[in-house]
Amino acid sequence: MGSSGNENERPVVLVEERVEVIVQMGMAAPAEAMPGSDGEHRLQQKYGRTTHAMAFYKHQVIDHLNSAMQAFIARQEMVFVGTADASGHADSAFRCGHAGFVKVLDERTVVYPEYRGNGVMASLGNISENPHIGLLFVDFGEQIGLHINGGATIVENNEFLEFLKDHPAEQAILGDAVLKDIIESDGGHLERWVMVEVVEAYVQCSKHIPPMQRLDHDIKWGGEDHHPKGGDYFGTAHGQK
Repeated sequence: MGSSGNENERPVVLVEERVEVIVQMGMAAPAEAMPGSDGEHRLQQKYGRTTHAMAFYKHQVIDHLNSAMQAFIARQEMVFVGTADASGHADSAFRCGHAGFVKVLDERTVVYPEYRGNGVMASLGNISENPHIGLLFVDFGEQIGLHINGGATIVENNEFLEFLKDHPAEQAILGDAVLKDIIESDGGHLERWVMVEVVEAYVQCSKHIPPMQRLDHDIKWGGEDHHPKGGDYFGTAHGQK
């Protein structure tokens, strides 16, 4: 895969390999041993993509976060969050913070903070009745992404701080100067955490990720001011319904 700019500035990330995979009738792996859903497996077969899918599963999908994935997460400032309620009604959300605001506790566990928001609690409400969650990190500078699928648990802030005591990741998390300042000086805005047990982790193809440049600007995490949150941008509070 080609890359733009100076080849020495960043590593070339190999996203897709052309791999010959022979899937013989009656010898394919049981569905429960394969990543993905029954639905995607049926459609792979229907549309003749089983060979490609098996290659991706084999070479790109793992059940934990390897060292490269953990380092990637530590650089990210945003993540897209997918949840669904017990009936399957889906919701997508966006979480952001300072670089590394999503914390890796170990190779199979990540956590992210829930700051005080609009009070709807759509994502948390879904998690309370259906723990399945999908996280998507996209780095628009490196033009690469990371999917994490797993099970989520809601943990209150005081419970999380107690959990961290003597945990191997305690220093890495509480040693984060930005997070430490939020907890100590404005702790009321950080209300709880979402802890995710990793089931699947895999790359998001860079092919169609648009390149974007990061701009520095001041952000008040968890603030209550109406206007920095967007105000009534779409006019729904003033009759545009």
